Amino acid sequence: MADNVTELTDGNFQSEVLDSQGPVLVDFWAPWCGPCRMIAPMVEELAQEYKGAVKIGKINIDDSPGAATQYGVSSIPTLMIFKGGEVVDRFVGVQPKSRLAAALDAAKE
Repeated sequence: MADNVTELTDGNFQSEVLDSQGPVLVDFWAPWCGPCRMIAPMVEELAQEYKGAVKIGKINIDDSPGAATQYGVSSIPTLMIFKGGEVVDRFVGVQPKSRLAAALDAAKE
């Protein structure tokens, strides 16, 4: 996992995502998911580009199913943007980088 991408678990989800001061993009994924592997480089690029402005994290739903269940993740990849402990945006499936960047820009304001 890239240096700028936080590895999330059910154990640190509260502190890393819900209690975060700024916006957080969470990538719900699993190692066996082809589309998840397809978007991984894009998620890492966003982490680099938004370093210091938006936290980017990935949570493996096989290892940490609790958060995925809590937020109704039924298919992956699912990407959610949290702000102030609430989901402000949600994307299911592979998304264009520009769409995610626009959502992150909106969340920063």
